[in-house]
Amino acid sequence: MTLFAAMSREQLRAHYVQAWRKARERLPLMPMEALICEVIELHPQYQPMLSDAERAQSFEADSAQSTQNPFLHMGLHLAVREQISIDRPPGIRKLAQRLRAQRGDHEGEHTLMQALGETLWEAQRAGKAPDENLYLQRARKLGGPIG
Repeated sequence: MTLFAAMSREQLRAHYVQAWRKARERLPLMPMEALICEVIELHPQYQPMLSDAERAQSFEADSAQSTQNPFLHMGLHLAVREQISIDRPPGIRKLAQRLRAQRGDHEGEHTLMQALGETLWEAQRAGKAPDENLYLQRARKLGGPIG
């Protein structure tokens, strides 16, 4: 995901739009584009916006957060998937497997995304690096008892 770190907001959005266009046109996808498209396919509500480059570029989430930011949402999906693939923080893969088994793939990811979002928001406000242990604790708590 370090590919995204050096991108501006406009470049990142263009990357999503381009990946989705290529998928719709059945063109070959780079590995990251394929991952992006997997996430887009889970969210049909975002597909019309991503089919219109101008609309995607001009999207603004409102300050009251009555409109979810689709780019943040999809980015959290991608971040969680990367964490699971490399098992960082250690234990996230096992927790994800348990959450997915209990709640289904998408909702299991959403549980991790909620914990990650809270942890990132808190770290940003405090001007510190995110606490991986706190993230795992939050994810386990949000996941509730898992048998």
